[in-house]
Amino acid sequence: MSTGDERLREVRHYIDGEWVASLNGRDHADNDPWTGRPLARVASGDAYDTQRAIEAAHAAFPGWAELPPDTRQLVFLRAADALEQRRREVTDLLAAETGCGAHFADVQLTFCLSLLRQSAALAYSPSGQILPSNLPGSRALAVRRPVGVVAAIAPWNAALALAGRAVAGPLALGNTVVLKPSEESPITGGTLWAELFAEAGLPAGVLNVVTHASGDAGLIAEELVTHPHVRRISFTGSTVIGRRLAELAARHLKRPVLQLSGHNPLIVLADADLDYAVSAAAYGAFVHQGEVCMCARRILVERPIADEFTARFTEKVASLRTGDPRDPATVVGPLINQWALSLVSRRVEEAVAMGARVLTGGTPQPPCYPPTVLTDVPADAEIATEETFGPVAIVAVVEDRDDALAQANATPYGLTASIFTGDTYRALDLARRLNVGIVHINDQPVNDEPQMPFGGLKDSGYGRFGLAFTAEDFTELQWVSLRDTPRPFPF
Repeated sequence: MSTGDERLREVRHYIDGEWVASLNGRDHADNDPWTGRPLARVASGDAYDTQRAIEAAHAAFPGWAELPPDTRQLVFLRAADALEQRRREVTDLLAAETGCGAHFADVQLTFCLSLLRQSAALAYSPSGQILPSNLPGSRALAVRRPVGVVAAIAPWNAALALAGRAVAGPLALGNTVVLKPSEESPITGGTLWAELFAEAGLPAGVLNVVTHASGDAGLIAEELVTHPHVRRISFTGSTVIGRRLAELAARHLKRPVLQLSGHNPLIVLADADLDYAVSAAAYGAFVHQGEVCMCARRILVERPIADEFTARFTEKVASLRTGDPRDPATVVGPLINQWALSLVSRRVEEAVAMGARVLTGGTPQPPCYPPTVLTDVPADAEIATEETFGPVAIVAVVEDRDDALAQANATPYGLTASIFTGDTYRALDLARRLNVGIVHINDQPVNDEPQMPFGGLKDSGYGRFGLAFTAEDFTELQWVSLRDTPRPFPF
């Protein structure tokens, strides 16, 4: 919600259909990562605001879950129309709040419009099945029903899409939601969704949004996970935080869905279309300045084409424009904050000190980091082992596809991977052996559609996002039996 001077918004929590200040009276600045200037003053919530939101969601659950499917469907269709009408405004907000350029803003908007329209159909999805029973005269049903209150914890990097993904499926299935956006994206990853659904006629309390200042995320997340009314947790973020949430959730017998970090390989085999592979790798590594969990971090190139690929790829990357995300020509915009910029700089400097070579980039241009290509990176360098949210790609030579497979799997992460080759049957065999949740053959790794089973293996999390699969995690399965004749009992 915005009030007063549109140049500096006032962002409040959205609880039980009302825009409310924090109970503690505090707020904080939401800053533009390109200019450094404040975009908004945002309510600094804590556990008490979160409790209010959870109680509102709990109270609203029975009414929302019992609404007829056509009523729930209409809410999602109206929300899609509302988002479509605000497309230009949302694009500008994404640039101002998260440094998102026009292209990636369009990617997010397209995803969210499809998400809302597909979610509308979930109201009519089958809610159970008939099961065979060995007992004469007995009928058995497996019935899916909504779980209740869902805690949705969303990140800043693709704020609009990932917040939308966190709330749309659970809501469409009849649950209520408390959304905690990142402190870096309280509007595009939080209150904007409340505005859209309120305009669409979503009943009060069904979706609630609690914002917070830097350093307070843990307070709110702990309340969301431990409160007895919350039955599911949806989290997208780092493996470090995801592991903590999973441990806390396990102590309270809560089931989380976790989409966590990735260190994604892009494999280029010797029979690949070289021009296409270069273009795809540049996009897959540097879209949205590399601040996407799906971005290619390691490019593994088969030796016969390694020199030519590396030369062409480096030339392509060096030509990518860095600067203001509002400029349509910009490819690499500002990193989200100074801490992120410092982390990328430190990891590149460490790798170089250990023997890595910089082929292009490598020198910070605050608030941006230029698109950077590294080679000869030691296997134990931090940038070679940990997800680095920034515009840095590592190029490494592999001897053959088995070497590529071994290097691709030599990581605790397993989110996504890409394979470029002229032999799709060979690629399918390689995909089968990659320990990742997603493989794209002859395409780069930054892909998502609302209906797809999105998620990773190993330290990249568990559970799957995707509307066709969301009922697996956000409904309870109940066995119901009924008899049409009395059953004989032995006593």
